[in-house]
Amino acid sequence: MTNKISWFETAALRLADPQNQRVWSIIVSLFGDLARRPGDRLSGGALTRIIMPMGIKPEAIRVALHRLRKDGWIDSNREGRTSVHFLTDYGRTQSDRVTPRIYTRAPEVPQEWHILIAEDGSGAQTLNEMLLTDTYIGLGRLVALGSGPVPGDCEDLAGFDVTARAIPDWMQTRLYPAELGAACASLHQDCAVLNASVRPPRLSPLQIATLRTLLVHRWRRVALRHPDLPTVFQPPGWMGPACRDEVFTLLDTLPLPRLADLNQAD
Repeated sequence: MTNKISWFETAALRLADPQNQRVWSIIVSLFGDLARRPGDRLSGGALTRIIMPMGIKPEAIRVALHRLRKDGWIDSNREGRTSVHFLTDYGRTQSDRVTPRIYTRAPEVPQEWHILIAEDGSGAQTLNEMLLTDTYIGLGRLVALGSGPVPGDCEDLAGFDVTARAIPDWMQTRLYPAELGAACASLHQDCAVLNASVRPPRLSPLQIATLRTLLVHRWRRVALRHPDLPTVFQPPGWMGPACRDEVFTLLDTLPLPRLADLNQAD
């Protein structure tokens, strides 16, 4: 038992995000991984037992749940003497939107690209709306990079099909800022250490849920912040592909627990 607890605690400390311990964001990652399907329910007790090993107190969990209910992400019901929590339709839609970016092991990198340039006014508004989607990457206040050919529904914008022949340092830095590179390298190192360590033969469903939540939350904050672009766009030393490999190697050793096993202690 001692070795099991020691490895679990070590893993939890390593996987904790050094930059973001926002409890509401951790809960979003938790539901997006463990309870994303329609009808999935997670008891308040199970939620607390999963999150408390991260060093987060029950009071903070209650405040975060209140915020998520207010924002329309989470809803709650009483089942007997137990509170249960679940994603709303809105929360599930938002979660499903980013799921491919988080869980795709080998993303396809488009080879065709285009640039859109706007002028202040209606064109800028159109471009800003495009940047709210996952399709476009901002290169400046009025310039965006998108995959594929120039779309036919952007009359307010100047569009050019482009081929990446020369990518200057400033563009690489804008696409992959230094803090993102540091976060990616740090996660890669932590996962590599855990993948190489001797782990106990069995972890409880709650322990697995805790470690999966920490891992997915931290990877989510890397994966959703960098675009899938050809190598020429990436700065020297970018660890994205290697980090992805280590993340999924570790995730494969933490099989998704059944909600019934997480809820049964209630």
